[in-house]
Amino acid sequence: MPIIEYDTYKQKLGAMEPELTKLAAALDLENAKAEIAKLEKEQADENFWSDLENSQKVLQRTKQLQHKVDKHAKLVSQWEDLTTLVEMAIEEDDASLLPEISEGYTALESAVEEANLDTLLSGEYDNNNAILNFHAGAGGTEAQDWCQMLYRMYMRWAERHDFKFETIDYLDGDEAGIKSASVIISGENAYGYLKGESGVHRLVRISPFDASGRRQTSFAALEVMPDIADDNEVEIRPEDLKVDTYRSSGAGGQHVNKTESAIRITHIPTGVVVSCQTERSQHQNREYAMRMLRSKLVEIKMQQHAEKIADIKGVQMKIEWGSQIRSYVFMPYTLAKDHRTGYENGNIQAVMDGDIDGFITAYLTANATGDLKK
Repeated sequence: MPIIEYDTYKQKLGAMEPELTKLAAALDLENAKAEIAKLEKEQADENFWSDLENSQKVLQRTKQLQHKVDKHAKLVSQWEDLTTLVEMAIEEDDASLLPEISEGYTALESAVEEANLDTLLSGEYDNNNAILNFHAGAGGTEAQDWCQMLYRMYMRWAERHDFKFETIDYLDGDEAGIKSASVIISGENAYGYLKGESGVHRLVRISPFDASGRRQTSFAALEVMPDIADDNEVEIRPEDLKVDTYRSSGAGGQHVNKTESAIRITHIPTGVVVSCQTERSQHQNREYAMRMLRSKLVEIKMQQHAEKIADIKGVQMKIEWGSQIRSYVFMPYTLAKDHRTGYENGNIQAVMDGDIDGFITAYLTANATGDLKK
């Protein structure tokens, strides 16, 4: 019996070989290696460190490209090792190797799928960390509780991918949940993966806050931006900023500060407001708030295809609750469905525990092929 299963794995691995070759072409590895060689030559120059800002960019770009090359090389190595193991198992008719081969193939298949997903990330900022802003919709406690559920869902997603989840602003709800929150999710391609999650999320359930047990519909909005440490194309002038300080309430009511260390910055030309209150010092909170502001202005510029920030003055910043991207139904049945791709998952609890990779993959694929529903 094992010999038949081994033959099946041999055929599957044989079919995977051209897929790995195709993946290398999609990742443009030849040009990546050429660019690495060029950047390493720059680093060998005796004047390389004279421009610290440029040298940091060169090192970061080299690391990014090398990681892409190494990741594919690891896949090829895994494929070669597994192919050798299968051939050895067939030759020796060794049934004991079946569990190892089965486990190895599952892991390889998953890694190839993830690498294929990476080829869909070609945006300028896809490799950046992501800033997520959560906002509860109208509906008081019910909407604020839903907003916190979404906050937890993305926290769990970050944990699944070993990404760092850092809260930078958090405003508690009146009775439960949160009115708003801002977080940074740090990890390779975090923004690229999460950019399609931006929009209105709709919940349908029996409300735990309604004594009559009636079904309620709630909305929360998620805004996803690339975390941009610096961008020379966006000019932020000190005279365009209104900076307010206030006393922090702390994340989830914790670490309440007695000093006015929290920062709120208003960018007067666009009306964009950002705030940070989770750090101990006013300086740290200002630094985070400026990062959020820069990212927001870059995002607006990207969306409007404007040459200058001044061109997008008066951009409508209101949230339209009728244009939800995804619905999460707890009653009378369980289903999470994305209205742009048609992708759905009936295991609502798994989704709320961060199992949203299916939605992310479906969005990125549909976006790349132009199949997104309006």
